[in-house]
Amino acid sequence: MQKSTGVPIVFYIHGGAFRSLSKDTHWVMGRNFAQAGYLVVSINYRLAPKDPYPAAIEDVCAAWQWMLENIESYGGDLSRIAIAGESAGANLTMALAFCLLSRRSEPWAQRVYDAGVTPSVLLPACGIFQVSHPKRFPKRGLVSRLNFYNVLDLQLCYLPEPEPMTLADPVCLFENCTLSRSLPPAFLCVGTWDPLLGDTQQMASVLRQKGGFVAERYYEHEIHAFHALIFRKKARQCWREMIDFADQYLKP
Repeated sequence: MQKSTGVPIVFYIHGGAFRSLSKDTHWVMGRNFAQAGYLVVSINYRLAPKDPYPAAIEDVCAAWQWMLENIESYGGDLSRIAIAGESAGANLTMALAFCLLSRRSEPWAQRVYDAGVTPSVLLPACGIFQVSHPKRFPKRGLVSRLNFYNVLDLQLCYLPEPEPMTLADPVCLFENCTLSRSLPPAFLCVGTWDPLLGDTQQMASVLRQKGGFVAERYYEHEIHAFHALIFRKKARQCWREMIDFADQYLKP
C-alpha cells in the first residue's frame, strides 16, 4: 500500500451543555491540535433549547459528511482521523462514533455509516455520556443537589421528552447494542472534582467490555473541562498525554 502523504485529521466538537458556545469559543482546542501537526475540522451545531435533540447530532453527522467530501482538498488523510470533544462535545463524539460503528434507523445516521469511513482514535474529554437519567446524581448535600439540578436542566433543554436508547445516551447504546465495526482506541480524561467523573468511568468500562482499548486519565482535584485552562500545569499535562496517545495511532 502506498504511504499516505496527507495530514492526520482531528474532527473537533465543542462543549457547552448543548446550549451555548461555539467553535469560535474553542479556538484554543483547535490551536493545540494544529500545533501538534493535525489538520483540525472544528464544527458548530444547532443549540438547545431552540433546537433540541436530535438537532446537534444531526448537524455533527452533516459536518462529518462535509469533511469526507472536502477534506482531501485541504491535504487531510481520511485514513487517519481522531474524533475529539469535551463535555457535551464528548457526548457528541461518542454518539457520532456509534453512528459510524453501528447502523441506525435515522437517515442522517445511515448516511455516515454507509460512507464507510471510521475514526482511528476517539478523544472524549470530561464527557456527559447519558443525558436522560439525571437521578443517577445523588441529591444529598449542597454540591450533590447542584449537580443533580444542573443535569436535570440540561436534560430539559436538550432532551425534553426522554426516551430510551437515543443518541443522547451513547454509553447506553455502546453497552446494550451490537457493533458491526471494531472500536478504535479511546483516550478518556477527566478531573476528580468533575461531577461527571462517574460518566467517564462508566464509559471506559463499557468500551472495554466491547473489546476496545481504553486509556483513562484522572487528574486529581481538577474541575470540569479543566484542560481548557492551559495555564494550569495539569491542563498542559492532559494535553501532552492526549496528543501523545493520538500520535501513536495517527502518525507514522
